Amino acid sequence: MATVMSESQKLEEEKRLRGEIEKKHGKTPEQLYAEREKRIRDAIELRVPDRVPVMMARNSGTHFAASYTGVTLSAAYYDPIAWKEAYKKTVLDFEPDVCVPQIAMNSGTVLELLDTKQQRWPGGTLPPDATNQFVEGEYMKADEYDHFLSDPSDFTFRYYLPRVYGTLEPLTKLPPFRNMVGGTGFTAVLGFFLRPEFKELADKLTEAAQEQERARKLSAGFAEEMARLGFPALERGGAGGGAPSGAPFDVISDYLRGMRGAMLDMYRCPDKLLTACDKILEWKVAAATPAKGDFVVGGGGALHRGSEGFMSIKQFEKFYWPSFKKTLMAAIDRGYITSSFCEGIWDDRLEYWLELPKGKAILAFERTDMFKAKEVLNGHACLLGNVPPTLMDTGSPQDVEEYCKKLIKVCGKGGGFILANGSDMHHAKPANVRAMIDSVKKYSP
Repeated sequence: MATVMSESQKLEEEKRLRGEIEKKHGKTPEQLYAEREKRIRDAIELRVPDRVPVMMARNSGTHFAASYTGVTLSAAYYDPIAWKEAYKKTVLDFEPDVCVPQIAMNSGTVLELLDTKQQRWPGGTLPPDATNQFVEGEYMKADEYDHFLSDPSDFTFRYYLPRVYGTLEPLTKLPPFRNMVGGTGFTAVLGFFLRPEFKELADKLTEAAQEQERARKLSAGFAEEMARLGFPALERGGAGGGAPSGAPFDVISDYLRGMRGAMLDMYRCPDKLLTACDKILEWKVAAATPAKGDFVVGGGGALHRGSEGFMSIKQFEKFYWPSFKKTLMAAIDRGYITSSFCEGIWDDRLEYWLELPKGKAILAFERTDMFKAKEVLNGHACLLGNVPPTLMDTGSPQDVEEYCKKLIKVCGKGGGFILANGSDMHHAKPANVRAMIDSVKKYSP
């Protein structure tokens, strides 16, 4: 475990870094921050910036920083101080225009204490340098839609959570919460908590909560620290900022029914599937709060099942886009600029984004044809991407530079474009990351 610095040591280290930055650039971190923020804001708001902005997108913060600095991926789960320093060094060395403040991973110790079934993570259920994995399953059975829709809290507490976290298995023995209304009510079930399994559960939850709070405190303040060093954050609104995020269909397909189950449901019980999407949309909108500021990015989220490889256009129009569009509009109506990561290929469904207000969407594309996206969405939405991780991992710096040059010249023309890797680049060559970052300085129109 990395050593925790005292407050005086932190201040001294930050002073040293600020001095190095100012000596290198001849500008203060505050001046660099203002330049970068204006550059990224101009691109998002569809103006022409002084040059195309560049960033290391999404999980690349975690995975590339680990390989670049020599720490294992398990540090992101078990050693938040070491991981925080690894990510900070990566940002300072490569100097992208935007810092994605994505350093806080779930504590591996908490995942162990809860006996987590839905995730596999480095240093826990996987080797220390293996990439984390999501374990799909039918955590809601095909015949449980009615229970989920009629009593979602009861279903979540007594069925879903015990299936996802083995430690919570005793919750399955509790009676339905609705039975606690009237009469003896809650007092009738107090005896359950005297049982050994519930006492053990209470101890595990207390330990998990304490560990989660410890990890949170060690990871806290990263975005503010990087801002003081000259690097603005993109997604300041985030999930914690109150913006409704994610496609309701993805909630069902990812977390409840699994891909196979959701695909079958589109044929076997489409009405219940659509009702569940509407219910999840309702919850998302009800929990939303207004953006605090005139330029706050939030909402959108990672889109997993809406691409060409998962469903047809007809299915997309019926099951995916209507509820997701309402989620996006709820975020926009509350003052957010949405940011969506369109996983897979969206070539034949780019036009749907034209239904959103102009200048209110950042669209990060993984494998979509960026040149077609520019043609369809030019002047309407800000595009982000899309350097392939395979090129970053196996190509040469010259290969990366040529690819970026074309993206910059075509997608960057007229503004509304941010250069970034298309998806995770765990094993990217540092020289290739440098080539991507430097390309915007050479070729911006």
